[in-house]
Amino acid sequence: MTALTLDRALDLRGRGAALQVDASAIAANSRLFAERSGGALMAVVKADGFGHGAALVARTALRHGASWLGVTSLDEAVALRLAGIEAPVLSWLNPVASDFRAAVLHHVDVAVPGPAHLAAVAGAARTTGRPARVHLHLDVGLARDGAAPADWARLCHAARRAEREGTVRVVGVMGHLARGDEPGHEANRAARDRFAWGIGVARRHGLRPPLRHLAATAATLTDPLSRHTLCRVGAGLVGIDPSGTTPLRPALTLTAPVVSVRDVVAGTPVGYGHTWATARGTRLALLPLGYADGLPRTASGRAEVLVRGRRCAVVGRISMDQVVVDVGSAPVVAGEIATVFGPGSEGEPTVAEWAGWSGTIEHEIVTGIGARVRR
Repeated sequence: MTALTLDRALDLRGRGAALQVDASAIAANSRLFAERSGGALMAVVKADGFGHGAALVARTALRHGASWLGVTSLDEAVALRLAGIEAPVLSWLNPVASDFRAAVLHHVDVAVPGPAHLAAVAGAARTTGRPARVHLHLDVGLARDGAAPADWARLCHAARRAEREGTVRVVGVMGHLARGDEPGHEANRAARDRFAWGIGVARRHGLRPPLRHLAATAATLTDPLSRHTLCRVGAGLVGIDPSGTTPLRPALTLTAPVVSVRDVVAGTPVGYGHTWATARGTRLALLPLGYADGLPRTASGRAEVLVRGRRCAVVGRISMDQVVVDVGSAPVVAGEIATVFGPGSEGEPTVAEWAGWSGTIEHEIVTGIGARVRR
């Protein structure tokens, strides 16, 4: 993806920063996770497919082993339906006042983290004349979304009553690991035990959900005991392995054209606050993207980009709209294409490196690319 043809480079150079998505990488990752899951694979395409395009990631994953889709909001789920995607979709993070009627009408499963949500979903279903499909969500150790263990039996009891009334069908039980990216951590064993307990409680209340899902990307790769009938994988599809155990194919390449160049003498300060100055005479290249486009300001003074086949330092502070790159003696001219990050196959920085320079995780880099960057 980083090797651009001359025609493609000429197309890019006058059009600002561009984000290219390698669908073949998503396909390869999807096949790997479909094999590892041991059951069904849910392609999680929340946050616009981790910044890669929800519909593109969804369609690619579904063609290469996934049979389910997952998102957070109902808006994301309905958008997939409006894009013509008919695969089963689960939405798991919605306010209790959400339009659950839309979920029923668009055949979207919803996660239920407590009795109030269950009542809202059942009430919406009642107006449509058809049952809502729900996944009961148990908190297995995050103290975040999902029903607390103390409330779980009450939720299961209410869900069974709603099933008898015909307003819901309980088709799944779900949880989420707090430390799935740390294989072998004791917290994962405790979470698995709590999940098994939760399934047992649900069964004692007469529920028979065919779907049970706990593992996300890292646990799908490293923890077979967390894989049940369905695994939820999002970051892994686009090449991010939080566990650091498995080579995956990154799918994004970010490029930007050089706007201008200037030759400067030693001691020339660069950027806001003059936090950096040249140690020698050199050539500086200006790129038209900055923290408003998703380059973390905290990477200032550490980040690099690829220009003319070699790494060049980003110097001075990363600004809202622009960065300055020290290209040394290279005869760089305006209009050339710099690669900000890519899969790393040709020496360009990777998303993982940008995350390291920024003190964050890869997920934040790929989901933070701004709307100005052309896809």
